[in-house]
Amino acid sequence: MTEAVSNLESSSANPIAAPITLQRGAPIKNRLMKSAMSEALGTTDNRVTKSYPVLYRAWAKGGIGLLITGNVMIDRRALGEPNNVAIEDDRDMPLLKEWAAAATENGTQCWVQLNHPGKQSPKGLNEENLSPSAIPFRKDMQNYFDTPRAFESDEIDEVIARFGRSAALVKEAGFGGVQIHGAHGYLVSQFLSPHTNHRTDKWGGSSEKRRAFVLAVYREIRERVGDDFPIGIKLNSADFQKGGFSEEESLAVIGYLEKAGIDHVEISGGTYEEPTMSGKDIRESTKQREAYFLQFAEKIRKEVKVPLAVTGGFRTAAAMNAALNEGSLDMVGLARPLAVDTEYPNKLLRGQTININVNPIKTGIKAIDNMALMEVAWYGRQLHRISKGQSPKPNENAFVAFIKVIATSGFKTFKTKRLRAKA
Repeated sequence: MTEAVSNLESSSANPIAAPITLQRGAPIKNRLMKSAMSEALGTTDNRVTKSYPVLYRAWAKGGIGLLITGNVMIDRRALGEPNNVAIEDDRDMPLLKEWAAAATENGTQCWVQLNHPGKQSPKGLNEENLSPSAIPFRKDMQNYFDTPRAFESDEIDEVIARFGRSAALVKEAGFGGVQIHGAHGYLVSQFLSPHTNHRTDKWGGSSEKRRAFVLAVYREIRERVGDDFPIGIKLNSADFQKGGFSEEESLAVIGYLEKAGIDHVEISGGTYEEPTMSGKDIRESTKQREAYFLQFAEKIRKEVKVPLAVTGGFRTAAAMNAALNEGSLDMVGLARPLAVDTEYPNKLLRGQTININVNPIKTGIKAIDNMALMEVAWYGRQLHRISKGQSPKPNENAFVAFIKVIATSGFKTFKTKRLRAKA
């Protein structure tokens, strides 16, 4: 495999504390990785704010080995949420450098997750939403999401170029790597899935053509950042939708990405329409093992050697160490626990017993709960508190939080639309 194996074997008593060295980039000091959570701490016109260094400094001090930022957009015309940060040019370079410096304190690595939402953006936020094909959301979600327009061929080329440009700016700012968001139903995931990609040109019509987009994005980024900068990807094990992206296709994509030179793969799963990544409909036997997608990682490990991370479900050091010792993964992805306790990694590494309540957030409103939108919104509220130097509220009532989120999100969407109208 990689140098990670020998490091792990030398730390078998507590594998999560073992360092890992990837093919490119600086060593990562332990096997704990913060998976991306959307912060939405940017300005109305999608610029970086001082809140980011505050939040990421707290996580860096908390002992994590690798931080993956929340989804940073490559195009401010294509937002996933109000107040996303978009990196299109160097106008925010001083604050980007401050963010990178804070996030890499305490020997921490920080990579920026680059994303384009495709059709998966709330109604009215963008002037229009684009996707590989004009496939609407299921009927009960169409009040929240518009049917997208299909990309023209030259627009696809522009998106690929934007991924490369944003990655080059990230490297200039001092971050340690980038991660392509290829999961959870966003644009890369939409190109990969036969459910959302009905194209008949070079970008669709077969598994080979559907994966051409993600491979083109990888090659463009590599061209812009050079051979010494890590590029990872977050990829669905499956969409868990009828006619969607399957485990067999995911395994094939990972194999092609490994041949192309990808440095790191994070495994997750699901979309807004089937939010498996939030723990929805997970079997009890899987919950007992803690990792939602570990079984798929075990399949991958038999086929590829690229370093793997699994995100979703891990809570105890015992389960994390067991998975690492089995060799089915190289890093443990953590998300929701870090939104309610920034010291969680340090506690794990010290062997403390930790009780964190991170059950799925339920409002009691079926349509909202089925989309797991409050999973993003409720935990996002905790990140906002940390970014202000405040403590999270792990027991905040979900329904009360929902009312506040609806009020603020609607106002922020209105401000975004008004700003666009003035432009």
